[in-house]
Amino acid sequence: MLHLRLIVPADRTDEAVRVVESTVGTAHLVVLPGAARDPAGDLVLCDVAREAGDELIAGLRAIGLGRDGAIAVDQIGLSISRRADAAEAEAPGEGADAVLWESLTDATHEESTLSVTYVAFLAVATMLAACGVMLDNAILIVGAMAVGPEFGPLAGISTALVRRAPGLVWRSLVALLVGFAAAMVVTAGFGWLMDQLGLFSKELLEGPRPNTAFIWKPDWMSFVVAFLAGIAGTLSLTSAKSGALIGVAISVTTVPAAANAAMAFSYAEYGQTWGSTWQLLANLGGIVLAGTLTLLAQKVFWARQRRRRLA
Repeated sequence: MLHLRLIVPADRTDEAVRVVESTVGTAHLVVLPGAARDPAGDLVLCDVAREAGDELIAGLRAIGLGRDGAIAVDQIGLSISRRADAAEAEAPGEGADAVLWESLTDATHEESTLSVTYVAFLAVATMLAACGVMLDNAILIVGAMAVGPEFGPLAGISTALVRRAPGLVWRSLVALLVGFAAAMVVTAGFGWLMDQLGLFSKELLEGPRPNTAFIWKPDWMSFVVAFLAGIAGTLSLTSAKSGALIGVAISVTTVPAAANAAMAFSYAEYGQTWGSTWQLLANLGGIVLAGTLTLLAQKVFWARQRRRRLA
């Protein structure tokens, strides 16, 4: 269940209440006249089944609450109520499958921001991956993939394409491209420092690396794995199964590929540089394509669910 806290202009309270009451899957409606001070208005509280949440939020936005009032949504961890159980039974579909488009857009917008923290995480992840590449250490590679924050902008691109929001597309692309460029430059500098300290050498990069050589040798399996990971990651973001996202992070080789490209370029190993770059592009393309198709499929599925309910 979701809990909605609404600040409603007094002249639209009745309309907002009608929207809540006409939405299948709502419960626990409370109206507190004049309780809100900034902005001034009435306070309306209600609970809604997760699978009906997107419809209710869209209806409230349609009467201008997002502009003239406020809509706050919280996840209810535990609700002990026979009426709540009935509301969830009335709502179409399963809550775990429901997509809250407003929540998804807000989350991906935040994760797609080119911030100091985002670049720092990506740079640290790429440097960790550089250590894994040079030492042929798969554990370091997995750790680097788990630290990398690049799935946020990738999900942002997919969400923006489905919702036709060009502003979010460009915002996500800037975060992705600038973030990786900065991380690779920092990693190249890190590699130079490690070389001066005698911890890295060209021989390590050129030597046999049975655990990490796949990073700069992309094939169709690289794209397939990225595509499957993109599906899993998108489902994790849109459903209640958010715990799967860490598995997605350690399934794709975006960060290791960027690290290998930076190290290979710094040692003038251009064959590995191009191979790693293609690996990076294959992973990025596979995730975005999978994410976009998954969101489109979910959009069609829920549209059909609503039409069946109205029929």
